[in-house]
Amino acid sequence: MFVLLLTMLERLGIIVTVAFLMTRFRFFRHMIDRYEISRKQQYMAILFFGSFGIIGTYSGITFDTNSLNYDRWAYALSTDEAIANSRVIGIIIAGLLGGYKVGIGAGLIAGIHRFSLGGFTALSCGVSAVLAGVIAGFFYRKRARLNLSTAFFVGALAESIQMLVILIVSKPFDKAVSLVEEIGVPMIVANGLGSAIFLLIIRNVLNEEEKVGALQAQKALRLAESTLAYLRKGLSRQSAQAVCELIHKEVDASAISMTDQEKILAFVGLADDHHQANRAIQTSVTRKVLDEGRLVIAKPEDIQCILPNCPLGAAVIAPLKRRDETIGTLKFYFRSEKEISNVVLELISGLSSLLSNQLEIAETDHAYQLAKEAEIKALQAQVSPHFLFNSLNIIVSLIRTQPALARKLLLSLSHFFRQNLSGTTKTWTTLEEELQHVRAYLSIEEARFVDKLAVEYEIDKNLLLKKIPPLTLQPLVENAVKHGIKDKETNCKIKITLKKVRGSSVIMVEDNGNGIALDRLSQITHEIVSSEEGTGFGLYNVNRRLVMMLGEESALRIRSSVNEGTSVSFVLKESEDMDE
Repeated sequence: MFVLLLTMLERLGIIVTVAFLMTRFRFFRHMIDRYEISRKQQYMAILFFGSFGIIGTYSGITFDTNSLNYDRWAYALSTDEAIANSRVIGIIIAGLLGGYKVGIGAGLIAGIHRFSLGGFTALSCGVSAVLAGVIAGFFYRKRARLNLSTAFFVGALAESIQMLVILIVSKPFDKAVSLVEEIGVPMIVANGLGSAIFLLIIRNVLNEEEKVGALQAQKALRLAESTLAYLRKGLSRQSAQAVCELIHKEVDASAISMTDQEKILAFVGLADDHHQANRAIQTSVTRKVLDEGRLVIAKPEDIQCILPNCPLGAAVIAPLKRRDETIGTLKFYFRSEKEISNVVLELISGLSSLLSNQLEIAETDHAYQLAKEAEIKALQAQVSPHFLFNSLNIIVSLIRTQPALARKLLLSLSHFFRQNLSGTTKTWTTLEEELQHVRAYLSIEEARFVDKLAVEYEIDKNLLLKKIPPLTLQPLVENAVKHGIKDKETNCKIKITLKKVRGSSVIMVEDNGNGIALDRLSQITHEIVSSEEGTGFGLYNVNRRLVMMLGEESALRIRSSVNEGTSVSFVLKESEDMDE
């Protein structure tokens, strides 16, 4: 009995081989992960497990009930012989993973084959094979993960029932008893262990592949992160070249290429002497990917290389999409199709999806930037027109009495509106130009206030070339004039300061007017606050543009006390680097 057990355990090597082979089949992966399988896949599973049952029969050990001798392999049986085998393992696994249909189907195939070999246990073993499928199907749970103890128990139970069927069906009874006494325990133990080992091997192989898949997913995410800075600029020759170089360093592919809808944008890797960028797309398989938007594996004849000895023998071409529109392709070249594994395909598919998402983000960023620029232009254009009418009235009143001053004010007005006009077409201006704009404005206001208004300038000339958004400083000064000192009869003062403080440039406008009430102070830079004298848009306008173009750290800072004046300031960080 012990010798038989050892011999049967030796035969479990066949189980190891078969279990590994089964992991190559898609239907089996679905079964082990408890997914639904199609009718066609069910038939494939029945044939495969049934064939495994037949292999288990042939690899069994024949037992002669008269001589009590064993033979190493089973081919054909006499009326006195039976087989100690591992046939039930394939049937058990079939039922546990596929349910009643697959288990009974595999049992029928293995059972009919066993019956055809003959021997006095032919009928009982054939019937037992079908019963094993029924038992395994009973323990099938569609969504539950199968564990090793269940596989061992069901395998041992099915073999125990086979021993019972042999005792009931096989004749003569004394031979049946002798057979069960000799092979019962070894077969129950061996087939229980075999079922558990079969499942263990399958799990280990799949777990290893899952680990590899997880590593590939990490690689795809790492690549997506490293390529983000380039693809955020859109799909161009420069961005494609940088992305292909990064991918080629990380992925085991012979070459990497990217195209748009018309031409090859970049090619990096093997055969780059004749596979070159900036050429029109020539292969029909690439056009197919662009038209259909799905991943394709290209064979040597699909690559259509101009050189007959090109080392690139296969390629995986994945679509690059933006809002469901295929705008380009990502190509992975290999020496042969053998190098293209399922793991590689998953990596390529995942990476193309991530890069496609980045291209969508790039388009969204571009659209946001355009909208932001449009809003800035709109904000810059919204300067109050009533100043023009006030200025013209002053000039008209001075034409006869002080023509020289009227002429000077007219030039200042011309300069003022010229600056306004250019401010709506430029993104940045200098503090020097903004200061000229302010001087033109104040020269008109000083004429209006006659001797009531005094303007003081504290200017660090080293800051005059600093860049700021246009039409930023003048509205602050205008706000001080219109709202700060409007009710003062005499001694109206406005001070404009440009100075360096702890590495930053500070721009400040101060007045000695009436100040701002606390309830309005917290609102005026964050929302439009109407007043009797204006639209309430000035400070909100300036603050919004400063935040949009320079960031929150450059937002307006307002200090004010009732009857003690107001100061409005903002900061330019030393690191700010703006372009026209």
